[in-house]
Amino acid sequence: MKTVIIFDHPYTATAGHNVPHHRSFLAALLQSVMKQLRAEKSEIDLIDLHADGFNPVMSAADLANWRRGLPTDPQVADYQQRLLTADRIIFMFPVWWEVMPAMTKGFLDKVYAKGQLYEAPSMKTKLVKQPKIDLITTMSTPNLIYRWLFGAPLAKLLFRGTFLKTRLWHFKWHNFARVDQKSLSQRQGILQNFRL
Repeated sequence: MKTVIIFDHPYTATAGHNVPHHRSFLAALLQSVMKQLRAEKSEIDLIDLHADGFNPVMSAADLANWRRGLPTDPQVADYQQRLLTADRIIFMFPVWWEVMPAMTKGFLDKVYAKGQLYEAPSMKTKLVKQPKIDLITTMSTPNLIYRWLFGAPLAKLLFRGTFLKTRLWHFKWHNFARVDQKSLSQRQGILQNFRL
């Protein structure tokens, strides 16, 4: 089984070791997830967007290629081929201003592209393995406020607006709210007990 992880954090996947001014709970979660996947004998393919220097901006030339069903650049073509072989896809990112950061949005815009990973005009996915999709997020907003006051925009954008729209049926969202308010022991407990 092959798992592709798309990791989006400015400190990169290396930031999971509690080093001041270069630490990320999301990166620590990544280490926990990878340990679990290795124990399950899953092949892991990590796409670390910031470490890769991924450019999320859709230029005029990129859009012209996108409209013709062509990859926008060789890096995007590589990402697309990696996703086509995935049995499971895991997106990991912090929630900023109630949605995903620019890198993840740009990844979806440029990589999960018409003519490449879904058919036009039917919108049917070309991910024929029907991979299980996990979304792992961290945020400072409390869960109830995110869901009831803001209307859980990520669920609308990703699950309804992207995955269901292109007939990807198997997804689950693991959200860790108010991480900044949790004690060290509480964060350690999450890392020890979290299971996909």
